[in-house]
Amino acid sequence: MSYLERLLKDVDVEWTVLGNENYVEIANSGRKPVKASLRVAGEIPYYGANNIQDYVKGFTHDGENVLIAEDGSKSLENYSIQYAVGKFWANNHVHVIRGINNLSTKFLYHYLQIVKFIPFLSGGGRAKLTKGKLVEIPLVIPPLSIQNEIVRILDNFTELTAELTAELTARKKQYNFYKEKFFEFSDVEVKREPLGVIGKFQRGKRFVKDDMLTDGVPCIHYGEMYTYYGTWADKSKSFLSEELVERKNLRIAENGDVVIVAAGETIEDIGLGTAWLCDEGVVIHDACFSFRSPLNPKYVAYFTRTKQFHD
Repeated sequence: MSYLERLLKDVDVEWTVLGNENYVEIANSGRKPVKASLRVAGEIPYYGANNIQDYVKGFTHDGENVLIAEDGSKSLENYSIQYAVGKFWANNHVHVIRGINNLSTKFLYHYLQIVKFIPFLSGGGRAKLTKGKLVEIPLVIPPLSIQNEIVRILDNFTELTAELTAELTARKKQYNFYKEKFFEFSDVEVKREPLGVIGKFQRGKRFVKDDMLTDGVPCIHYGEMYTYYGTWADKSKSFLSEELVERKNLRIAENGDVVIVAAGETIEDIGLGTAWLCDEGVVIHDACFSFRSPLNPKYVAYFTRTKQFHD
């Protein structure tokens, strides 16, 4: 039996709703929106639907609270839930609630992060969580000792996640530094030639997303180049039928070629290269080129991801 199973074994829980005033206090009355031009700069965090928007003088609330987006949540699937402690200013785009009696506010915060809010939202493009729907959201209440232990475990994971995120951010910054540095050759005399002189380009031919399958001949659609593929790949995400490839005479990048995307949603997306390292060739979209040269394909792919290449 796992620790979690032992923790919850034979525990009596109560199911209620956020509108139960014995457990939840809704403190919306103190909210006050202030235009950015009218805010007085200070040290108190000014909260909006998704984050701290500013630091101001004065406050609307004090203590331990949970802020739930009323409207404007960045994601409806992962609805915006914030935890605020001490003095803060809340605008009118968040509901402000706290646990009382035998409900830990921090437990409430963690619990609400797994709630599916979409069934309780109304409106179109800017979905809204009205107070009338807020109070209908189900709430589970285990004994306070269990709440505190759950909070301890989840807080530890949150802290670990923050540390790992900071480490990954630092490593990514280090990686980008060396990636640029390695291709400068500022202290070494090297031969520089256009890619068109070093190797040969082949442009892909058109196929559409509706043609793509889960099995068949490997293919790369241009949109996958900046959402799925990295510096190299030895298998494809998508496939085409052999009949379509033959009928349209689609073009194929072979092992050792570099697939370079020629279109994208941003300028930074365009020109990204992926070294194709599978023994089997891959069909390429007409918004992609394959580049074949005597150079190491990974070397070329890394170079296409540098600032100097895009500049």
